[in-house]
Amino acid sequence: MHRHPRLLLTSFAAGLAMTALASPVLAEGNPNGERIEVAFVLDTTGSMADLIDGAKRKIWSIANTIIDVNPNADIRMALVAYRDKGDEYVVKTFDMSSDVQGLYGNLIKLKADGGGDTPESVNEALDTSVRKLKWSKDEKTKRIVFLVGDAPPHMDYANAPKYSEVLKRAKEDAITVNAVQAGDDPDTTKIWREIAQLGHGRYIAIPQDGGRITIIETPFDGDIIILQQKIDKTVIPYGSGAKQTDLRTKMETKAMAPASVQVDNSRYYSKKGGAKEVVTGGGDLVTDVKNGTQKLDAVKDAELPENLRGKSREEKQALLDQQTQERGKLEDTMVELVKKRDAYIADQATKKTASGGTDSFDMVVKETLRDQLK
Repeated sequence: MHRHPRLLLTSFAAGLAMTALASPVLAEGNPNGERIEVAFVLDTTGSMADLIDGAKRKIWSIANTIIDVNPNADIRMALVAYRDKGDEYVVKTFDMSSDVQGLYGNLIKLKADGGGDTPESVNEALDTSVRKLKWSKDEKTKRIVFLVGDAPPHMDYANAPKYSEVLKRAKEDAITVNAVQAGDDPDTTKIWREIAQLGHGRYIAIPQDGGRITIIETPFDGDIIILQQKIDKTVIPYGSGAKQTDLRTKMETKAMAPASVQVDNSRYYSKKGGAKEVVTGGGDLVTDVKNGTQKLDAVKDAELPENLRGKSREEKQALLDQQTQERGKLEDTMVELVKKRDAYIADQATKKTASGGTDSFDMVVKETLRDQLK
């Protein structure tokens, strides 16, 4: 038995991402972008603590991979966390959604704990990812799964799905399944290779701790963070009390992230084409009115923030226009800052002073996505 208990993870961090070339597929929220759907199936038992922490720090960096290839891509992500019977949960699911900010919030709450024996509930997690997530039915949508773990599946559970059967369904639904193995357990290697073969994906071996995560700092990072704080102040939460609270929680979570995560987050929103959102998932009046998904006159007074309640229609419109104009100016400045940061990183990479480990979790995911989303 190669497992060992680890301390619970509670650190804030970030990271996941992808790539694609444009194709004329109608996509919700972005009619000109190709839809890319990616599900991460993560072993969250104790021995995976370091890898999960790295994933938290690099989620937005991974998401930026898609943007670099196709800024107009309609990006959807899902997360399936799994352990084993007798643990706190067997499978915990966060369904396919364009709300990447919400997914990040769920990811950073994940704790690595449990386990203790080698096999885990891999079959159940794979079955959930293939059969139960809300995958798009459009034939041109790219659908990709990354199974990430360090232990083989239980094949002795009665009436449980088997990975071979699940992967037949994945083939029928045009879902590519990649198998990322952390560590070098030989039983896992054998099955992970078979899963990748049956899933028409790639088998990838990485170190047990997820590999060396490289954080690249630039002279522009501080200015990007300060500018993003100004952009965030233009947000006008609206809707039910729960919806406004959810939006504010996402913004607080973003503000508490490490500097590198905040910068990657800002870069994602700055370079993404189509409808712009400071925070994904809706609930910002400035964003929704500008994108045409909400009309100011249709919002009830009780669903507005306190500083707008009781005001005339003209006063509400004036404040909305002011925030919209201010945001536009700030976003233009952000575009230029991000360009300078990208140029700096490209220059450093040319000098081979900013290259990351090629066997790290985020690097292998990025490389695989670039290949599979061509």
